[in-house]
Amino acid sequence: MKSSLIIPDWPAPGNIQALSTTRKGGYSLPPYEGLNLGLHVKDQAETVAKNREYLIEIAKLPSSPYWLDQNHSAHVIPSTKWQKNIQADAIFSSTPHHICTIMTADCLPILLCNHQGTMVAAIHAGWRGLAAGIIEQTVIQFSCLPSDIMAWFGPAIGSKQFEVGSEVYDAFCQRSPSAKHAFEQTDSTHYLADIYLLASQHLNKLGIHNIFGGHFCTVTEQQRFFSYRREGITGRMASMIWIEPK
Repeated sequence: MKSSLIIPDWPAPGNIQALSTTRKGGYSLPPYEGLNLGLHVKDQAETVAKNREYLIEIAKLPSSPYWLDQNHSAHVIPSTKWQKNIQADAIFSSTPHHICTIMTADCLPILLCNHQGTMVAAIHAGWRGLAAGIIEQTVIQFSCLPSDIMAWFGPAIGSKQFEVGSEVYDAFCQRSPSAKHAFEQTDSTHYLADIYLLASQHLNKLGIHNIFGGHFCTVTEQQRFFSYRREGITGRMASMIWIEPK
């Protein structure tokens, strides 16, 4: 069953554990077929609970993940302040076995850790969160140099599938002219946006250049990933990171 999980290929310290789920495995029925981990998408609550227990088992998680009520904000919380149904779009931790977790189905999941293996974070980065500063608000929580931080990009919508309007283009390019390189204009009011490149630009400006992953497309890889853009009513995947005691 481990084939249903994506393990980041990055040079994280040995005590840092991370993974992303796919839609494979689990108990949900169509249109959530597979390992749906989202309670907010109108799947049966009992089935989602069963899927979450299944994930704990197959991933051999040391504790239950810290699930967030995400709302495309720039709100970040420490894992020590986590509580059920808390609203946030990023969570960070320096406490062992606190599993920082976010859910996605096209938005970009970003996992962060430092070279010292003492701090981790998980970010839900849709375009609204990116434009609002979710990456910046998370990175300032790290008590180390930006050059000591590395990032991994999990499964998100690919650059040839993410069509957006001029309001998205303006939200980024009015703030940073270099953001134009992440957009390909398709007509007078529409663009194809590269969310991986936009996130990389934000990280680079903060001094973070060790970036890994980002080779997925949730829309085109239908058998592997949930996609809100493709299906509308669908499940959610999870990306998570935590610290093991040294």
